[in-house]
Amino acid sequence: MESFTNDDHKSENFQFDNYRSLISAELELIQRVFEIRQNFSDSERLVEPILQRICKIRSEKSLLKKFKFNLMILC
Repeated sequence: MESFTNDDHKSENFQFDNYRSLISAELELIQRVFEIRQNFSDSERLVEPILQRICKIRSEKSLLKKFKFNLMILC
């Protein structure tokens, strides 16, 4: 039988909220890149830092997924 403490649930909720925030930020940045590319002819200079941030967000999401999967195996 699994026993979860209140702290376990809080931690799980925090991770879920963090993951959800990362998804929201990623979508917003992707939209911003799309808009910049539509409106500026020399857009690569402008979008490069945004694309780097999107990569960092994806890495963070991947770590959260991996961590969550490892927790599920331990339970």
